Parts: sequence; C-alpha cells; structure tokens
Amino acid sequence: MLYDIKLVIRYDYATPAGGGRHLLRLLPAHLPGRQTVRSSALTIHPQPVERRNFTDFFGNAVTELSLPAGHDAVAFEARAVVDRLPQSLPQTDGALTDLPALLSGYLSIAPDAPHHFLPPSPRIPPDAAITAFAREVVAGHHGLIAVTEALGRALHDTLTFDALATTVDTPPSEAFAKKTGVCQDFAQIMIAGLRGMGVPAGYVSGYLRTLPPPGQPRLEGADAMHAWVRVWAGPRAGWIDYDPTNACFAGEDHVTVAHGRDYGDVAPVAGVLRIAGGQSSSQAVDMVAL
Repeated sequence: MLYDIKLVIRYDYATPAGGGRHLLRLLPAHLPGRQTVRSSALTIHPQPVERRNFTDFFGNAVTELSLPAGHDAVAFEARAVVDRLPQSLPQTDGALTDLPALLSGYLSIAPDAPHHFLPPSPRIPPDAAITAFAREVVAGHHGLIAVTEALGRALHDTLTFDALATTVDTPPSEAFAKKTGVCQDFAQIMIAGLRGMGVPAGYVSGYLRTLPPPGQPRLEGADAMHAWVRVWAGPRAGWIDYDPTNACFAGEDHVTVAHGRDYGDVAPVAGVLRIAGGQSSSQAVDMVAL
C-alpha cells in the first residue's frame, strides 16, 4: 500500500519562550522488506538556529534542533511517501519454554538483538500484577506467536480506551490498575507482561490509517500517530509486531517511525524549553492511500 503521509504538530505558548532544544522522531523509517520510504521532508517553524540529523542506537532517524529565543509558537510538519509492503506471519516460531536456551545461544548485542528488550527499561519496570495476568491468559499457548496474540487480545478485552484517563508520564502499573488508557498504555502494559514471562519485547511508534464509519466521509487530519509492540519470536521468526489497542498483528495500515525499549526511546518530540506560563498543543495526521 502506497501512502502520502502528512503530520502537523503545533505548540502555542502563553509567553514567548527563552529558547528550546528538541529531538524529533517523526519521519517514517526505511525498513527493507517491510516499508520503503520514497520521499520524506521535515519542515520546522520558526527556522532553527541549529539543526542536524543523526541515527540513534536503535537505528532511528533523529533530528536535533535549537530554536531561537522569543518565539511564542512552534510547528513541526512531516511529509512522506511510503510504500508499506504486505507481510505474512512466520511459519516457524520459538516456544515460550525454550526461550532461555534460545536467548543464551543468541550471542549478538547489535541494536536489534533481543537482549536489549528483555530487562526492565526506564518507563517499564517489573510489575507482579501485570506478569500474573499475562501468565494466566497465555496458559495453554506454547508458540511465541500464539502467546503474543493471546496476551494482546486479553488486554484489548480488559482495558478501555480513554484519551483523558492517562498522561504521557503515566506508568504502566497505574494504567493497568485503572484498566484504561491510550495506545501508549496498551503497548507498555503488554511489554511489561511479556518481559515478566521472559519474552523480549519493545515499543514501536508510527502512523495508523483509520477508516471512517460506513457511509461517512473521510475527515482531514483524523488519522493518528500510534504505538504498538514488537516481540522477539525466536531466531527463525525474528521480530513480529502486534497492536493490542486494535487486537491485531500490525498490517499495511501500520507505518513504523521508530522503535526502542519504551516510549522514552521513541518520543516524537522531546527536549527542553525555557518558558514561563502555560502552553497548548495540537496534532493532525493524514494518511492518504495512493
């Protein structure tokens, strides 16, 4: 599926900012065999006084920038044309009981190695309640693909999506206790459950095409930045992606931007800002199938 993607993020400040330095992870990733980026561009207003591009440890494209003092608004616009290729699930995966032996035989510590995604990470500490839930709902499933789907579906059925229930800093334990949250919470709770069972799992940020209700027109800006989970299913199967918010394996409507251990590794906009007063923000995403 070929997509024309447009994202606009805008921040408005109550008082002019004294300056700001930001890291942006907004442009789709080029992933051979999965998605091909035909073109991409990132526009920033006001014009940064410094700007550079680099690749982080996990292979994500990052733009680092410094903004001038005195600005009362900032806008980031990402544009890309991406070919999202069809994929099928691997025919062979590992078994949950075999994971310790499989991991001990996997000697690489390259950025994509499963060893980076098994220990606790800054935003996803161990949680006994989430682990107990995960073990209960995957009982009777042995293959890692089946384990992934069983846990993802159980979380989809247990949690309620509520955009106002949590914030970007809500820990997975709190969201799980409330049984509510957004895609970030669904993903980080699932990662906590998988790691608690000894399964390497990471966080994926990207874009999701949404379809309007039958008979309704498509609304401009109504698509979304999204989050889902990647799971190491053994050395033969490699990494598979699952979306617990929508109870499905990631498909052609999921376009990856970045991946890491948790949200902190892939935050679309991060950094520091010197300001007195409040701020407001808005976000609009368009994914148009070409």
